[in-house]
Amino acid sequence: MTTLRLPWKLSHVFRKRPRLQRMDTFQKILIVLMVLLSIFMLLPIVYILNHALKPYHELFVYPPNIFVREPTLQNFTELFLVAANSTVPITRYLFNSVLISVAAVVGVTLVSAMCAYPISKHKFPGHRFVFSLILLTLMFAPEVMQIPRYLVVSHLGIMNTYWGHILPLLAMPVGVFLLKQFIDQLPNELLEAARIDGAGEIRVFLRIVIPVCMPAVATVAILTFQNSWGNVETSQLFMQNDEMKNFPFFLSTLTNNAANIVARQGAAAAAALIMFVPNLLIFLFFQGKVISTMAHSGIK
Repeated sequence: MTTLRLPWKLSHVFRKRPRLQRMDTFQKILIVLMVLLSIFMLLPIVYILNHALKPYHELFVYPPNIFVREPTLQNFTELFLVAANSTVPITRYLFNSVLISVAAVVGVTLVSAMCAYPISKHKFPGHRFVFSLILLTLMFAPEVMQIPRYLVVSHLGIMNTYWGHILPLLAMPVGVFLLKQFIDQLPNELLEAARIDGAGEIRVFLRIVIPVCMPAVATVAILTFQNSWGNVETSQLFMQNDEMKNFPFFLSTLTNNAANIVARQGAAAAAALIMFVPNLLIFLFFQGKVISTMAHSGIK
């Protein structure tokens, strides 16, 4: 009788037990619990996506439904019609928000890194005191800083300009703290070797420090984008010209002047989805870097 012999790779697959069978009971229960928790945490995202597609008779149904039954794009049409009746088109608000957010991300990242690098590696006299002052600013509530910020912006003469949006966002103590803690992990021997090879401080900063600290840079970029993309304070305090205001301010005015709580709720739901999608995409794009930052990976 001849024996059927399988190829080595195929027989190896059949002999290998599935990974799930090698897990004990506790690991299987933990996986099930984590899957259920993940589904629960996805519910707000699912609700926002469905809420923007609901017709009016589903927006106010009781008890409320998470999933839309009769999806429609009427809410987005209403949003653009509301903007068309105003003096400033919605595309202007979106352009302002995109420009301000991109400039804020680049500016905050550079300013935070340029502040964290000398505090971490140059050890100038009083560097600990300066770092303590930066951390001390985390104790102040944003409302406390509104009047000083208004006076600074007013005296600089940047009201009704893009600088009035960007400049108040550049000081980010959390970004300095994250980058400083990450740069502390860089060995001084690496920087000294670059200086011996003839690299200046600017080249060391741009070619060594920034690339190695990209996980922390990505984390600061995400936090900055979320802060600037949803910021309404600069438009309310520093901008009197409607053409210089951003999309979150337009969203806040959709239902403020309405005669009742029902009017424009569909447009508000569509605008909320537009506000949410960029934050989700930015986080999904940089999530690997964020995990590396939290794990303090350092140099590999």
